[in-house]
Amino acid sequence: MSVDKDETLQRLKAAVHYTVGRLCQKTGEDHRREFSRQVIAAIAETTFRQCDIFAKDLEAFARHAKRSTVTTEDVKLVARRSTALSIYIQNKSEELNQEQKDLKKKNTGKRKSKETEEESRE
Repeated sequence: MSVDKDETLQRLKAAVHYTVGRLCQKTGEDHRREFSRQVIAAIAETTFRQCDIFAKDLEAFARHAKRSTVTTEDVKLVARRSTALSIYIQNKSEELNQEQKDLKKKNTGKRKSKETEEESRE
């Protein structure tokens, strides 16, 4: 592995560890519990490894479909192993699709009102 890749990997691991630590701290405060450093490190390492597996699976799904871009359908495929994650991803996907449709309608409405405005001037 090159120095840049190794450095990037270490920075990503540090970011995951930091985020897990913050989440554990918040959860601990909410439930009056404490997480040891070893537990936080174990959760961070497990999270990092699972993300690596997800990334490799996503690349494989896109490559299998002869695409160079990962799509939401690939993400849904990865999430299928966990019912809760799958439901969450499906709901988020539907939310995003609805937001995009609403945005297109809004932009289409603006264009029509501008065209009508220009026609009324003529």
